[in-house]
Parts: sequence; C-alpha cells; structure tokens
Amino acid sequence: MSGSIAQGTSRTQGNAHILHFLVRVPRSMEDVWPAVATPEGLSGWCAAVDVLEPRLDGEVRFRELGAGRVTAWDVDRVAEYTVDGAGRIRFHLERDGATACVLRFTQEFRGEDGAEEQWRTRFERLLGTLGVSASGTSPTEPEGPVEPLPGQLT
Repeated sequence: MSGSIAQGTSRTQGNAHILHFLVRVPRSMEDVWPAVATPEGLSGWCAAVDVLEPRLDGEVRFRELGAGRVTAWDVDRVAEYTVDGAGRIRFHLERDGATACVLRFTQEFRGEDGAEEQWRTRFERLLGTLGVSASGTSPTEPEGPVEPLPGQLT
C-alpha cells in the first residue's frame, strides 16, 4: 500500500507564512492518531518530544522545534501545538473510506520561509513509520483552492 503527499502550498500574509500539506494514508484514523498526538509517535517521525500534556492548554516541548502549548485538541481528530519559534502546527485527521484517512497539515509561522521541504521529508518518515510507502505527489491534485476547515486560520 502506498500513501501520497500532495504538493505543499505556501503563502504569505504580512510577515506570517502559512504552509499546507494534504497527506493520504491507507491506515485508519485510529492508527494514525498516536503518530501525531503522543510523544512516542511524534518522536518517531517529526521531532523528539520531551513533554506533551494531551489536553487543551497542555504543555508541549519539542527538542528541535521549541516549547509551547496545546492550542486545539479533539481526540482522534485534531492536535494543534503552538510553539515558540515554530508557530502553530496543526494536524487534522479525516476519514477517507473505511480503512484510510487524510491528514490535513497546517503550519503558520513568522520568520524565513523554506519549511516546505522539511515537512515533506517528515511526512515521508511518517508514512514509513506507519509501514506505508510514499508515492510522491498525489496523482490528482484538488481542483481549485482547498477550502480551509472550520476554525482554520488562512
């Protein structure tokens, strides 16, 4: 089975950069959730996690990304971390049939752009830790602009 990582989109609003990725994973949301919402899961593909309090306003400390707070938490669906130095990092899972899911990723940050390739590499590692090969860019890109999710900053 292979997953796909759609071409990331990046835009700038003032001095804020907003990066979006759509990652299709041939695994259930229940299989993917621990990878984006537990210290062990995140440490396996994203960045080492020293502290993660799994609740709204819980503390989070990534070794490579910085420390901050959990700013959205909807068990099995949304994990969002706002981290000093890395900005807002949001993982939103949606079902894609009975045995697959889609990860909608958003990072909003200030500073220099260039995070797209770093996140693509991380998502390739994510798929690998889930036992899925990455097929690169999805064969069919979404038609037109991708609409933001309710409450998602754009």
